[in-house]
Amino acid sequence: MTSDVKESFSGDSPPAPAALAAKVRTLAPSMTRSMQLVAEAVAGDPAGRAALTVTGLAERTGTSEATVVRTARLLGYPGYRDLRLALAGLAAHQESGRAPAVTADIAVDDPIADVVAKLAYDEQQTLADTAAGLDTVQLGAAVAAASTARRIDVYGVGASSLVGQDLAQKLLRIGLIAHAHTDPHLAVTNAVQLRSGDVAIAITHSGSTGDVIEPLRVAFDRGATTIAITGRPDGPVSQYADHVLTTSTARESELRPAAMSSRTSQLLVVDCLFIGVAQRTYETAAPALSASYEALAHRHTPRAR
Repeated sequence: MTSDVKESFSGDSPPAPAALAAKVRTLAPSMTRSMQLVAEAVAGDPAGRAALTVTGLAERTGTSEATVVRTARLLGYPGYRDLRLALAGLAAHQESGRAPAVTADIAVDDPIADVVAKLAYDEQQTLADTAAGLDTVQLGAAVAAASTARRIDVYGVGASSLVGQDLAQKLLRIGLIAHAHTDPHLAVTNAVQLRSGDVAIAITHSGSTGDVIEPLRVAFDRGATTIAITGRPDGPVSQYADHVLTTSTARESELRPAAMSSRTSQLLVVDCLFIGVAQRTYETAAPALSASYEALAHRHTPRAR
């Protein structure tokens, strides 16, 4: 299924120039070292690389023309000519001042105002990257499955478990039966009870978290519709996913663990999934949500004596 995931991620048409940098960041870990050199070169200096022929870029990166063409195709372009056009567009976009290429890492002695500014920019970039790389066809299929599910199980550990709990409680408030499992043993024993018509959702940024993959595998074998929310669409988790929703690759630094960036992108995908389900089930979702608000309001209102 890995190759299918890559093909679906690339899409049927070339990505917009603004999405190129996001795709490079997301796909780079799955590339060969020579392809990474090409991808990093075009993302780092789109204006300079747009002026190079395929031979020139191969020479500049110490690779071959075939590697340059393969990299262009993996990024979603029919050939290098189309990639050059996208690079020119990306360069123009950056020169307009709307898209700085990178943000500096947070330093130990940074003033708190700089920390706020850097984190805010990085969060915005993470969200933009995730939105640019999210396959809306896959998202639509996941929404359709969850909207009619008898039961929805969500698996996640660590920071991803927080995202899983957020999704489950949202779905519960619109009247769906949803449970978030953080204990790997309970996750597997619950997955055994799933069947066709149920949905299992695995959240793992690395795509290789065993405690998340195993219950998803069990759910897949039992006939449930399976969904993976991951930063590595080519990772092991995708082998057992009917639908893959890709998040932005986290930019880790000494003072900012990868879990912080990955959680931001995961929450965006979870919100998109939830809103899609709420739209499709609006006739039942709206009253259920109102009832939950009313119940909470009464709980927080002091009772008269």
